[in-house]
Amino acid sequence: MSKIEVFEPAMCCSTGVCGVDVDPALAQFAADVQGLQETGVEIVRHRLGHDTAAFAANPVVIEQMQAGMDRLPIVTVDGRVVSTGRYPSRTQLVGALGQQAAIAPTPDTGTGGCGCGSGSCSR
Repeated sequence: MSKIEVFEPAMCCSTGVCGVDVDPALAQFAADVQGLQETGVEIVRHRLGHDTAAFAANPVVIEQMQAGMDRLPIVTVDGRVVSTGRYPSRTQLVGALGQQAAIAPTPDTGTGGCGCGSGSCSR
């Protein structure tokens, strides 16, 4: 099975969908990641503020970041860069994985909070 790695800028929690000003694209990406993981796809998310060693250990990511921090997020599939500077859609991720099987449709996440309860994210 292929492996998706996401190299993201520093965020407040593991999903980045905390607080009152949630980016709808990031919320949708979090839902897409969860849906793909439920189908057995391995997805690892690295945040710059919490997992700098993963950034430093990956020459492809270093090369992208040398072109500018606006390259984050950087998404790779099996070490190959498939997206920079934005979060790809579930369809784009499935295409990058080369999967032909039907994968459940993307749930509509709206612009609500991260679902952590009590308004703060502890993940």
